[in-house]
Amino acid sequence: MSVATDTLHPELKRASWWYHQRTLLILAALFVVLMAVAGLLSADGFTSKLIFSTLLVAAPLGLLAAGQTLTMLSGGIDLSIAIIATGAAYIVGSQTGRVGPGGALLIGLAFVLIVGLVNGLAVGVFQVNPLIMTLGMSAILLGFLTVGSQSFLSGATNLPPIVKDLASGTYFGVIPRNLLIWVAVAVVVLLLQRRFGYGRTLYAVGDNPVASRLAGIRRWQVVLVVYVLSAVLGGIAGLLLASRAGGVAGLQLADQLLLPSVAAAVIGGTSIMGGIGGYGGTILAVLCLTALDKILTLAQVGGSGSQDIKLMTYGLVIIALSWVYARANGRQLQ
Repeated sequence: MSVATDTLHPELKRASWWYHQRTLLILAALFVVLMAVAGLLSADGFTSKLIFSTLLVAAPLGLLAAGQTLTMLSGGIDLSIAIIATGAAYIVGSQTGRVGPGGALLIGLAFVLIVGLVNGLAVGVFQVNPLIMTLGMSAILLGFLTVGSQSFLSGATNLPPIVKDLASGTYFGVIPRNLLIWVAVAVVVLLLQRRFGYGRTLYAVGDNPVASRLAGIRRWQVVLVVYVLSAVLGGIAGLLLASRAGGVAGLQLADQLLLPSVAAAVIGGTSIMGGIGGYGGTILAVLCLTALDKILTLAQVGGSGSQDIKLMTYGLVIIALSWVYARANGRQLQ
């Protein structure tokens, strides 16, 4: 996990670096073990098809978890990212037949930008608690989409062909194209947090808002950008999910990925208190959760209630890991 260490003692820097490497190694080893178990349970064994089918499912979760990681680094959280994903897909799908693919994508982009700006302004400028703000935004968007689905957003939800091709197509019959989208986003996020000034200010704001303000950092600007980025990532994830599902059948498209997206960030070492973590650990956590999901599916755990078992597992992981990381970082959860 990464941390703003410019002002830390060299010994603390080394300790943070080793803690980060240890977390990554544990997650990487866990992913290998989980995939091996999935291979044993699979009728075809451990094959390239099993690997890439897992990655196909992992990509949307990886994008949602990227948004959670960034907002957590700022000391916040985005509980509206799932409904943002659903809304973007629903709006693009419903408008494609009316204004064409290009116009529908622009409308979808406008939707996620507006929601991200509202979240960012409320949290950054008006100091609304991020959990309360994004939870309230979720309720607002659900009501908006429910009303819209019966009036101005009614009709078929057919996504543009280019979106379907990028989100659900494959290269050489096995490599999912949406994996390339996730890789591109991951590279941008990793470079943003490590190689650009914005990344350093993001860590500083999340680690110590008072000190960052005294240092001349405009916290509201940092937070505003974070929530806009989170909304955009959610919108892209929604399009990938809808394309894989063949359309948007309802307004619960991404609901089941909200808790896993939070779990992935926490398991990957991102502190819910802000200032500590990084997307590298989140990526490995996403792969572990996706492999665990594959195992539960292959083992048919819980039968028709398998999704409930998965949600219980994610919840237990979040609670346990939040406690462990809070103790490890010497912080007390509020």
